[in-house]
Amino acid sequence: MKYIFLSIVLAFFSLNILANGDQELSAAYAVKSSEVQVGSSGVVVKILSDDNTGSRHQRFILKLSNGQTILIAHNIDLAPKIETLRAGDSVEFYGEYEWNNKGGVVHWTHHDPAGRHQGGWLIHNGKKYD
Repeated sequence: MKYIFLSIVLAFFSLNILANGDQELSAAYAVKSSEVQVGSSGVVVKILSDDNTGSRHQRFILKLSNGQTILIAHNIDLAPKIETLRAGDSVEFYGEYEWNNKGGVVHWTHHDPAGRHQGGWLIHNGKKYD
């Protein structure tokens, strides 16, 4: 019973993050905030080449339900790459938002091996990448 309750609480927390995510991202963009933990979902509108300078990152642009676009920079040295990602796919995410004039970027979509930063994740086709 304890585990069922915990599962329900975690599911509610996850849904609450996603439900409020677009509003939080829109507000963070409007006031040029950075280092904000956010979660939401969007549709892939463009897949960019991987950034292989320093830590390698898979990069793609999502369009949120409110019309805002954001860059996802997913560290593929610390988490698996989404090999099957295509334009038009839906992706859920949780990570750290950094403002830029193009809508912003979300990174830290992975665990922190040092345990000093809150872990993030991506979900694509029901599979979690963290």
